[in-house]
Amino acid sequence: MKARVFVTLKNGVLDPQGKAIEGALRSLSIDGVDSVRQGKVFDIELGIVDQGEAEATLKAACEKLLANTVIENYRIELVA
Repeated sequence: MKARVFVTLKNGVLDPQGKAIEGALRSLSIDGVDSVRQGKVFDIELGIVDQGEAEATLKAACEKLLANTVIENYRIELVA
């Protein structure tokens, strides 16, 4: 089973990388961008067939390592 995990900063948390990207886009004359928030994406292959077990394993991975849950949210997408 394959999964994709998206990790993003929570609303209200300062995103200096997003601001830097936003400024770089403006300096490149790319118009129409009002705001940028950056994040992380993890593509994970699991040797697990059961969807519930896969979700539990990924949740544990996010809570323990992939995301700092104090300042970040995560979202898991399973691709069978």
